[in-house]
Amino acid sequence: MHDIEPYYRWQKFYNSVEDPNSPFFEKEHSEFEFTDAVYNHLIHPQWDYFGSETLYLKIIFINYEAGFAIIEFIGEWNDALHNDIMHLKRNILDHLTACQITKFILLGENVYNFHYSDDAYYEEWFEDIEDGWIVALNFHEHVIDEWKKVGIDFYINFGGLDDFTNWRTLSPFIFCDQVDQFIQRRLG
Repeated sequence: MHDIEPYYRWQKFYNSVEDPNSPFFEKEHSEFEFTDAVYNHLIHPQWDYFGSETLYLKIIFINYEAGFAIIEFIGEWNDALHNDIMHLKRNILDHLTACQITKFILLGENVYNFHYSDDAYYEEWFEDIEDGWIVALNFHEHVIDEWKKVGIDFYINFGGLDDFTNWRTLSPFIFCDQVDQFIQRRLG
C-alpha cells in the first residue's frame, strides 16, 4: 500500500495545502518518511489523516463556485469499530459544506472493506447538502453490496456510474460536469 499515491495530476488546478479554505491548508507532507499505516501496512505520505485509524483521504479537487469536491480514499471504511463516517463528517464534510460545497464525488478504488454501524451521519450529510448530491465511484463491488444491504445507497449514489472508470483522463472540470449531468438526468 505504501506505493499507492493519491491522484496528483490535477495539482495545477487544485492543491489542498495551498487552499486557505481547506482543512489541510499548509499541511506539510514528506516525500520520504512513511508514518501513517492502515493496520500494519504503511501508506504513502501524501494521504491525509482525518481522525480515522483505518481510512485516509486526499481532497484532490474543489471548485467553490460550482460547489464540487472530489475526495479520494484509501484503507478500510470502518464505521463499526472506528466510526469513520463521524470523523469524516465532523472533520472534513462539515468544513466543506460550510464553504458551500454540495456536490461530492468519492473515489474508492483503494477502499478494501466497509463495516457498518448506523446511518445517522450519512443522513445528516445528505440533509446538509439540500439540492446537492453524493456520488461514489469505483468502489469495489463487495463494498457497494455492503452499502446496499444497510441502505447507505439512499444517501450515496453509486448505481449506473460505470462510465467514469476513465476519470483520470479528464480535466477535473469536465469530470465534475459529466458526473453532474449524469446525476441530473437520473433525478430528472
